[in-house]
Amino acid sequence: MALLAVAVLSITVGAKPIPLSDVWHALLDPDAAEYAVVRQMRLPRTLLGLLAGTALGVAGAAMQALTRNPLADPGLLGINAGAAAAIATAALLLGVGGGGQVWFALLGAAVVTVGVYAVGGGRAATPARLALAGAALNAALYSYVSAVMLLDSAGLERLRFWTVGSLASADTDTVRQVLPFIAVGLLAALAAARPLNALALGEDTAQALGARPALIRAGVIMAITLLCGAATAACGPIVFVGLLVPHLVRALTGPDLRWLLPYCALLAPVLLLGADVLGRVLGRPGELQVGIVTAVLGGPLFLWLVTRTRTAHP
Repeated sequence: MALLAVAVLSITVGAKPIPLSDVWHALLDPDAAEYAVVRQMRLPRTLLGLLAGTALGVAGAAMQALTRNPLADPGLLGINAGAAAAIATAALLLGVGGGGQVWFALLGAAVVTVGVYAVGGGRAATPARLALAGAALNAALYSYVSAVMLLDSAGLERLRFWTVGSLASADTDTVRQVLPFIAVGLLAALAAARPLNALALGEDTAQALGARPALIRAGVIMAITLLCGAATAACGPIVFVGLLVPHLVRALTGPDLRWLLPYCALLAPVLLLGADVLGRVLGRPGELQVGIVTAVLGGPLFLWLVTRTRTAHP
């Protein structure tokens, strides 16, 4: 119900408020006066918010389970940074923009994933090694992105809003391009829920239960790469969604990933679309980018959650 309500708000609320009856009319009638605003701008934006929120929430929960680190988020392994570096290079040096960014983002995310996995020890990789390798590559790649953007003032202006994180440039083509990657990544992550539950008990116990830790890590990292690469390509690096939502959901479902991942897939888009609607309301007649709103809301919420947890479990 919360997801449905925030999706309706995303279509009806904006710089120009549109009554719900007119929204419904515009969705069905191409000749309606509000057709261009509703069908060509707000509907793709809402769909992209649903897809990106789902991708970031599931990726965050899978990342925390894989690394056994409650502070892990989709950027921990450098996947977001790899996608951002590839897009910055493609946009500023090769002139690639629009739909072509998706392929470069996925390529950058995949290359960084392979690099982190190799540096972290390959088949003998441990959660600690993966986290350390990802943190190092993450810092290096974001420094590279900043350097590339400063080489060209026009390029800096073009990428300024993308690096903050925004749904404003959403269109139907972008939704169609990222949908297959997010769908495959989501299915792979959900399929890994039971093996990840076994891996959480420790590698020896997981192997005794018939799990294969190296294969589980490779599959989960592939799923995270697809989810984060597609979401980053479409919206830019949006913070706190993948970190905060699994903690909120875990309070409802417990640690069982068979429940945690589906609930993250439902509730992460609520946070992302709600932040996007709030940014449009507060920034009228313009808007605040959703990445700014999630950062402003996510920081205090996460601190409150940590304080509450520490108080409850001294």
